[in-house]
Amino acid sequence: MSSELEPRPGVATPRRSVRALTRLAGVTVLAGALVVGASATAVAAPGASVDAVTASAAPPAAADAATRPPRTTHGPCAYTETPDEPAARPVPLPPDPRRTPDRGTVRVTLSTNHGPIGLTLDRATAPCTVQSFLHLVRKRFYDRTMCHRLTAYPTLSVLQCGDPSGTGEGGPGYRYRDELPTDLPPAPTDPTGERKVYARGVLAMANAGPDTNGSQFFLVYANSALRPNYTIFGEIDAAGLATLDRIAAGGVAPTAEDPAPVDGAPALPVDIRRAVRSHHHH
Repeated sequence: MSSELEPRPGVATPRRSVRALTRLAGVTVLAGALVVGASATAVAAPGASVDAVTASAAPPAAADAATRPPRTTHGPCAYTETPDEPAARPVPLPPDPRRTPDRGTVRVTLSTNHGPIGLTLDRATAPCTVQSFLHLVRKRFYDRTMCHRLTAYPTLSVLQCGDPSGTGEGGPGYRYRDELPTDLPPAPTDPTGERKVYARGVLAMANAGPDTNGSQFFLVYANSALRPNYTIFGEIDAAGLATLDRIAAGGVAPTAEDPAPVDGAPALPVDIRRAVRSHHHH
């Protein structure tokens, strides 16, 4: 799955699909997206609102993958194989017990080349998401991966990670349903009231549309205005925010087409060397 950005008006979007945060929000024009799925390389015009954290969809897999129906786990989370979007790194479907753990928090630390990013996952808020994320951590899916996208819009300030292919198109080979927030405050930059505040310190899933969560996630380093279409499943600790601030201060890597981009690869490459769960109980 990949994430996509909504294209700048009048600019052709490259057909290459990219995983991004699906529909991250913005101010006036729909310009960007946090999406995992469709083409996601176009960015918002200056001053336009960004509207997605997407993950772009990967190219169709070989035909033999379609000879049997996709497998789905039997528990309440119903993790479902995506044969047309094979895993960027082999991993089984997550465990899906009859009762999904839905209490307490779990600590995970992303060890990066810029310092640690500590995460506190909230089982009560998003039990199926936390269960999947911990499964991917346990299977070392996130180890030795790059964070492929940094945004620096006034209304979308996130680092997007979780694709072992580093393209924005990669995922775990399965998808699962949204566990969306219902109590976020309205974004002051959006007079329509559709976009909400994804506050600094929020940890959320990128997607390619409804119920397409996989492995890509985004870390919010400044208050962002997004439609509430992204599952929030935890928060970033103070040390992690300091690490994110260092990465964000480096800006977005310039390209031949855009010498001063606000959406693209981080100028300071970000490597997740290891993702580790802490087994202290909370």
